[in-house]
This record gives sequence, structure tokens and C-alpha cells, in this order.
Amino acid sequence: MRTQLHSVLSLAAVAAALAGLVAGCSSPMEAAKPVAVLKDGELAVPADYKSWPKFLTAIQRPDAKQVREIYMHPLAKGATAAGGFPQGTVFVMENWAAQANPDGSLVTGPDGKLVKGALQKVFVMGKNKGWAEDFTPVEMRNGNWVYAAYMADGSKAPDNLLTCRACHAPLTSKDFVHRYDEHFAQKGSAGGY
Repeated sequence: MRTQLHSVLSLAAVAAALAGLVAGCSSPMEAAKPVAVLKDGELAVPADYKSWPKFLTAIQRPDAKQVREIYMHPLAKGATAAGGFPQGTVFVMENWAAQANPDGSLVTGPDGKLVKGALQKVFVMGKNKGWAEDFTPVEMRNGNWVYAAYMADGSKAPDNLLTCRACHAPLTSKDFVHRYDEHFAQKGSAGGY
């Protein structure tokens, strides 16, 4: 009796789960909504990015007097070093000022790393089909990546986004992503995310 009841309950659970999946699917007659084609400066800072996995953390940039934190959309977890990042990938990079001593030297913590001060800017880099395909000059195209920059208060930064493009342009074999090898080495040594 218990076995039959267990089987009936199991079948009911499977049926309910399938009904939920079917209800959530688009009907064959319903067209998928196209993704808006964005240009540089149009990509917004995703509200939930701090809940995303880290691409890399506490990147030390003493040359720029900065500490950087880079978050990646969970979709990017499917990336491979050989295949690059999938369409729909978004990175958010926070640039933090490194704290400085009165003499101008940078403050380091007990671990020897720079200590974060105030948030300076937030940069967003996103990739999707059709994005930046018609960007000119042609030599500044970075695949389907577009860029945006914001101040710490959320207002648009006055940065010339050609600077982003110029910095990423040489990275053709790395899907135009800085620290590509470092990310995949870290992912491999950690056994994934």
C-alpha cells in the first residue's frame, strides 16, 4: 500500500512539474522577443550584479592606484577557454580607489594587498548578437561587445568609450576580455565556480 501511495505521489509530483514547465513555455505561435541591439553607452548597470559570480576579485592595480572587482553574469559560467564567452554575457567592473597614506604611498593590509577606498566608477561590458556589428572604425570592433561607464553615484561617466575599445581590441584570441587566461586558470584550479 505504501509503495503504491509513494508511486502515485511521485507521478503526481512529476505531472505537476511538467505542467509548470509547459505553462512557462512559449507557444509555437508566439515569437521569441528579440534582444535590443545596443551600442556603446547604452548598456545599463544590472541591479543584481553583486549577486553574480566573480570573474576575478581584488585585482591589484598599484599603477592606477586602484583595486578592481569584476562580476560576471551567471550565463558566463558556461564559457570555456577554447570557446570564449556566450552571447548574453555581461561583466561589471567596479574600480575602487586604493587608500593612500599621508605621504602618498598606498595602504596595504596584513595580506600585502591594497586596501579599497571609495568606489570611483563602474564599467559594464556586454556581448550579444548584432551588438556593435556596424561599429566604425572597423579596427575598433571588439566582436559583439559594447561598453558603458558610470560614476559611483550611477550617473553616466564622461569617459570616451573608444578608450575601452582600444584597450580590448588587441585581445582577439581572448574574446576581447582582459585577464582571460587568469580567469580560466583560476576556474580550473578551483574545480569550477
